[in-house]
Amino acid sequence: MIEHTFLKRLLVVSPLLALTLAGCGTNDKTAAYKPDLISSNRDTTIAPGDDFFTYANGTWIKNHPIPASESSWSIGKGVQEEMYGRLRTISENAAKGKAAAGTNEQKIGDFYHTGMDTVAIEKQGLQPLKPELDRIDAMKTPADVQAVIAQLKPYGVTTPAGAFVEQDAKNSEKMALYLWQSGLGLPNRDYYFNTDSRTANIRKEYVQHVAKMFELMGQDAATAKQNSARVMKLETAMAKASRKLADLRDPYANYNKMSVAELNKLTPGIDWKNWLAQMHINQVDSVIVGQPEFYKEAGKLISNASLDEWKAYLKWHLVHAYADNLSKPFDQENFRFYGTVMQGQTEQRPRWKRVLDTEEDAMGEMLGQLFVKDYFSPGTKQRYEKLADNVVASFREHIKNLDWMSDSTKQKALAKLNKINKKVGYPDQWKDFSALKVDRSSYARNVMHANEWWYNYNLNKLGKPVDRTEWSMTPQTYNAYYNPSNNEIVLPAAIFAVPGLKDEDADDAIIYGYVGASTIGHELTHGFDDQGSQYDAEGNLRNWWTAKDQELFKKKVDQIVNQFNNYTVLDSMHVNGRATAGENIADLGGIVIGLDAFKKTEQYKKGEKIGGLTPVQRYFLGYALGWQSHQRDEKLAQQILTDVHAPANLRVNGPFADVPAFYEAFNVKPGQKMYLPDSARVKIW
Repeated sequence: MIEHTFLKRLLVVSPLLALTLAGCGTNDKTAAYKPDLISSNRDTTIAPGDDFFTYANGTWIKNHPIPASESSWSIGKGVQEEMYGRLRTISENAAKGKAAAGTNEQKIGDFYHTGMDTVAIEKQGLQPLKPELDRIDAMKTPADVQAVIAQLKPYGVTTPAGAFVEQDAKNSEKMALYLWQSGLGLPNRDYYFNTDSRTANIRKEYVQHVAKMFELMGQDAATAKQNSARVMKLETAMAKASRKLADLRDPYANYNKMSVAELNKLTPGIDWKNWLAQMHINQVDSVIVGQPEFYKEAGKLISNASLDEWKAYLKWHLVHAYADNLSKPFDQENFRFYGTVMQGQTEQRPRWKRVLDTEEDAMGEMLGQLFVKDYFSPGTKQRYEKLADNVVASFREHIKNLDWMSDSTKQKALAKLNKINKKVGYPDQWKDFSALKVDRSSYARNVMHANEWWYNYNLNKLGKPVDRTEWSMTPQTYNAYYNPSNNEIVLPAAIFAVPGLKDEDADDAIIYGYVGASTIGHELTHGFDDQGSQYDAEGNLRNWWTAKDQELFKKKVDQIVNQFNNYTVLDSMHVNGRATAGENIADLGGIVIGLDAFKKTEQYKKGEKIGGLTPVQRYFLGYALGWQSHQRDEKLAQQILTDVHAPANLRVNGPFADVPAFYEAFNVKPGQKMYLPDSARVKIW
């Protein structure tokens, strides 16, 4: 369906969470159901066959305008609002308490206290970053540039050295060092080259923003403008050597394993053994380089670009990384560009929410341990595990009944499905934050210490056995993910929450659409989308398909790519069908798999209407509930350029147009906007 500061990955617990799900098919709740939520969301002036997303969510959207402090509003934001209240209580109580030094409560309390202590933050100004700024000023040679980049990396500062440790895509039992393209201050390469007026204006504003930040660092206007141009020059060169969004989804093209000696040849002038050692990465004989052409260019820039350019670039990225942890002028200017210009927000969110966001990024599992103790019981966890089992069983039947796949490939697909590990709710083992230093001296330094902790935590995996119990999301995260190297789906507790809907008011149709399809079925299908299907049951990047089956599958992928390429948003922007293919395949798969799982419930078998809606109609409305959202144009434009997910309305209308049961449930006819003839409908899983 959202990275620690130094390495973000793929993606809260509501007080209603423990009351959210119905019986997952184990009993019939329909008699008690109150249809207020679903009925009040709909806009019945819209024909379901013309725009089901608006039919299902139109009235909710009208009644829930986007707050000035937000770039979007959604059901997930509603869950998050409830989460904020709970986490605020936890953090404020910890800040007021006198917990023993080194305990989770002490670290949570001190972190929150420094984030809210604006008097100290204003007094300190740029002082927390002075040691690092002094190091940058002291650079005299390209070797010094490398050394400073290595020193800044643990603090989460963006640089061209995008090193991290992760499972080897071709050997999931081993942890490997990766190098990935990095170094940009704008979201991706397209922002540096697209010529449309919207993106061109963002470029213009970015240069002005960087100059303003240099002025806040104490430079005069002319020097600040000159340094901003230097930053843009370096970043544009890096962007030119960076791959596009869709190209980053090819796991083979982005897997280039080489020895450190070969890496040295790729980047003449850089001694990688020494540079990696400066980054605290030792005893490495091979590296997986995602984009060799990027590192070839980065090596040239480190050797040949002027010291003045590198000083400007590194100062900018250091201050940018901590702008919202510094005094008000830095915080406000950072928001003006990244909040208002980039996403359309007209005012900042309350400080306590922003501090909680930073706290979540720094020590989310600490909060999670305190959170699930009160708001997500073991019994509730078991309930969701059973729902996941039901959806897996449905997927198993789908694979067996495919008419385009050979028995040989089916057996391997089933073997992979049967080995998928389902992680539900919260981890069985929590991360140990005992080495994390947090005190009341400085908010920015606390964030730096947290980034350093995460950096070391990641590096310490190198040469160690793979920990398949680890979670990359906290329980209070409204999201979920599939990890191909572990062949697992991870479903944090919060993803099951529906604001305002309790167990006794929820029927299985809604739950199977909202949870079974848009979350569980979706994540399962990621194991078999255009990217996940290239990994085997053990989590290795290895072809397990027959040549004929693979060719048939690619044709089906091309169908869904073409379908989404033809969707237009805003004025003339098109969805990137290739970049969003995996998510679109997963949406479609989740819908058909979840529906067949729902068909085994008592509610479906009885066929009774609730609120004038059949069980299948309610199922589709339940799915649409999961994408209940709207966003500002600025945010939408950014999503089209940077996100592998299609806009929310197309995550409903797009796949529904391919599902025959949707046509039957809502009597969709030729001539309606969502209608596709049989020959144009995509069927994969």
